Amino acid sequence: MSAPKRKVSGAVGAILGLVGMSAIAGVLVTAMVTPALAVTGLGANSTISVFENLPGYIKPDALSQTSSVYGKNPDGSEVLLASFFEQNRQTVGWNDINQYVKDALVSTEDPRFYVHGGVDVQSTTRALIGNFVAGDIQSGASTISQQYVKNILVQRAEAITDPDQEKAAYAEATATTFDRKLKEMKLAIGLEKEYSKDDILLGYLNISLFGGRVYGIQAAAEYYFGVSAKDLTLPQAASLIATVNEPEGLRIDDPDNIAANQARRDKDVLASMLKEHTITQQQYADAIATPVTPNITEPSTGCQTAIDGAGFFCDYVKKIIEQDPTFGATADAREHALNTGGYHITTTLDMNLQKSADDTVKYYIPYDDPQMDLGAVLVTVEPGTGRVTSMAQNKNFSEDPAAPADSTSVNYSTDVDYGGSTGFQVGSTYKLFTLINWLQTGHSLGDIVNGANGQKFNMSSFRNCDGTGGGTYTPQNDAGEAGGRASVLTQFEESVNNAFIAMSQQLDACDIRDVAKALGVHRADNTPLQTNITAVLGTNEIAPLTMAAAYAGVINKGMFCTPVAIDSITDATGAPVDVPKSTCTQAIDPKIAVAATYAMQGVIQSGTATPANPYDGTSHAGKTGTTDNEESIWLVGGTTKLVTASWTGNVTGHVSIRHTAIDGPGSGNIYSGLSRLLMWRDFYKNTADAYGGDSFSTPDRNLTNGTSITVPDVSGQSMDAAQSRLENAGFVPSDGGDVDSDRPAGQVARTDPPGGSSITKGSNVTVYTSNGKLKSLPDTTGSSISDATDALKGFSVSTSVSPDPTCKANTVVSQTPGAGLVNPSTTGVSLVICPKK
Repeated sequence: MSAPKRKVSGAVGAILGLVGMSAIAGVLVTAMVTPALAVTGLGANSTISVFENLPGYIKPDALSQTSSVYGKNPDGSEVLLASFFEQNRQTVGWNDINQYVKDALVSTEDPRFYVHGGVDVQSTTRALIGNFVAGDIQSGASTISQQYVKNILVQRAEAITDPDQEKAAYAEATATTFDRKLKEMKLAIGLEKEYSKDDILLGYLNISLFGGRVYGIQAAAEYYFGVSAKDLTLPQAASLIATVNEPEGLRIDDPDNIAANQARRDKDVLASMLKEHTITQQQYADAIATPVTPNITEPSTGCQTAIDGAGFFCDYVKKIIEQDPTFGATADAREHALNTGGYHITTTLDMNLQKSADDTVKYYIPYDDPQMDLGAVLVTVEPGTGRVTSMAQNKNFSEDPAAPADSTSVNYSTDVDYGGSTGFQVGSTYKLFTLINWLQTGHSLGDIVNGANGQKFNMSSFRNCDGTGGGTYTPQNDAGEAGGRASVLTQFEESVNNAFIAMSQQLDACDIRDVAKALGVHRADNTPLQTNITAVLGTNEIAPLTMAAAYAGVINKGMFCTPVAIDSITDATGAPVDVPKSTCTQAIDPKIAVAATYAMQGVIQSGTATPANPYDGTSHAGKTGTTDNEESIWLVGGTTKLVTASWTGNVTGHVSIRHTAIDGPGSGNIYSGLSRLLMWRDFYKNTADAYGGDSFSTPDRNLTNGTSITVPDVSGQSMDAAQSRLENAGFVPSDGGDVDSDRPAGQVARTDPPGGSSITKGSNVTVYTSNGKLKSLPDTTGSSISDATDALKGFSVSTSVSPDPTCKANTVVSQTPGAGLVNPSTTGVSLVICPKK
């Protein structure tokens, strides 16, 4: 490494400084007074040659500007959610800046701004003398144009992402050398040839640093005084212009700086304005009598500042942009674009719905609970557009790892890539997709299926493109209810697990999965949807937003629209920027969707979600869901205008939600199993239903009732023959196992429903085979004891003596049970006898 250059000082340095600055002044005079001479080279000397070899023009770059995210009120007005910036700046126009600011800057920094050509020769000469005396460059007499050039070069340096290159560029842009000063002068002259004085002054006011990360007059006015640049008073304007001279030492958000700021404001800025006659003596007197009184107004510095619990939605929007190639080829480039691009981001968030959702969640669910790691969500999607209109949860948003228990950065509503959550098991809300596939395959809501508890299902009898296993599966109904034979509609309304396992046995698990996928359903952790037998009961872990969008697609007559969170973006120039758009596809047949929605109406009106019914005249449809051990509980559904997923559950851990009482901040001590229903009800009753909701269409009769046909009598047939006959007749047989019967073992003993019954085509018929164990039990009452003993051979017989002294000797007085078919191995016969006398 070469030794550092020594600074020239003392008399020699002073002489060289005088010579150098004199040469510069000579060049400037030549360039400004006789430009033709400078161009043609007539009378040119070596100094002019050096000057002419420097770049002659600098174009101001697009400034780093604050990007802001907005929600919307129902009247269309916008509400700021958050801002992102590296430099807190909002570029404004000429008419958006108070004249006091412009006059203060020119009067103080460059009184001859409007008459010189970029370099003030008088000031430069005065600086030459001062530098000669000091023996160093103590003053460069920089004009506003020169300062603007320097700021442009500094901004370019600070925009460099490589730290070493940025440091070198910054050092070059701020070096106190004659070369840098000469370059600055030349560029200032070129700048004035391309831009008007007002444009240069405006550019300077928008680019300048006012301390910390506050750049530009608009951000400075808002931060230091809580007003816009056009509304600054004279004392305020003078105080801000005073800051420009020494941004860190004179910034008034530090109380220790206020006295110094006021001194410069009064003695330099206001005094200069009075001298230049831009203010009157009275204005001057009034201004210096006004103390510097900051009104520090912190800018939004990220999603944690979003109001009404919208921080999680804000962060969702931020992550969408950070993953969209529109904003850069790399993650770092996209983050830089967001923080510097001056984007105006208008989102889909409806602030009226958002406030209602946030208030509702936090009314019923505490921020945290000592019994469990508790989470809750209300997230809403607009059918037909996919627009996400609310996203609330029972936490405050914070990216601070040390945040208290009431805060988190994890967004429970979204996928892992857009909020850090890996989703939650969705329970019986997944049954909607089995129901749709059931209807797609020619079945109806009126079909009868067996939902009895305790059924044993042969695993190998299920169809699954991903393969099936062996053995048996004995699922339990959610609340242990007995279940039984009922219509698919009833089983859906009551959410009977075994009925849907029985239905899936007649379908293909991969077809059910494909219905879900067509409606945008995917696992929140990005792994493939599972198709095992329990998937029908909702074991896949899915984000609430995904479920809300899927249900919106069904309610929208099968037209599914991918969720979107951004309506529009404009850049710093006001030009539109491409944003991710919703893609709408006809995911399922409209007739099937209408029938499925009809079934969901029953859930709200008379099924498991009855407590959630707002009873306000608006049509609602939805489906509840509860997972194993009640770790997550759901209600997903809504109207033709808005569809909402309401979820409460364990974020981590395995505590039963249904059987745990929680103390909601407003609701009191309630069992949290009700929370998903009450949150959903209040949200719609108080707010969402005001947005309207059309009546749902009437479903096709063939999809609700089906066609009734007679069950054939297959008694006495083999199982294979009976199943074949039932299938040919249009039913779906299932093996109910063997039962006690007097028919030969292996023959069909009976069916449920029995032969001769009239039920819906496609319904399930359970076939029971005989075990051959039933025998005919004769009635031996009145017979002799010996004859009775012979007749009851093979049966377990017990006797007791009749207490009646008048009974007929050596006879059977009574028999229990009486004559009939019984299983000798399980049924004993009791005789009351009259012994020999």
